[in-house]
Amino acid sequence: MKVADILRVKGNTLYTVQPDEPLAKAADIMAEKDIGSLVVMEHGDLAGMLTFREVIVCIVNNGGEIGRTLVRKAMDDHPMTCTPDTEIDEVRRMMLERHARYMPVMSQRMLMGVISFYDVAKAVVDSQNFENKMLKAYIRDWPAESDADRD
Repeated sequence: MKVADILRVKGNTLYTVQPDEPLAKAADIMAEKDIGSLVVMEHGDLAGMLTFREVIVCIVNNGGEIGRTLVRKAMDDHPMTCTPDTEIDEVRRMMLERHARYMPVMSQRMLMGVISFYDVAKAVVDSQNFENKMLKAYIRDWPAESDADRD
């Protein structure tokens, strides 16, 4: 299974923010849309990733307030990325190693989407459920051994 399979099911709605926008605006978007991340784009290129983790760390470091902080100060400016052709097992390994919950999907320099650890876990579980159903159907339909065959 590849990342493209997840994006096909998930759809292509993307939420982005620019690095020089107020962090408070980004937090408002995340709360309003009930999303855990925003892709930070600058002049059409991926500039970073902003997740609720970075927002909270910034608030804590700023004495409990967002203040006039810009997205640029809080964002991860070197986010890990994958491509639509990346295997799900590789994405899972990458996300676990870096404790990443969200990953931009890039094709060359074009943003194709964002996948979350939840998306990856769901795809793995769905795939396992499908395999289990196939195995059960195979076993159920397996011809029973007759007494004559045992002799």
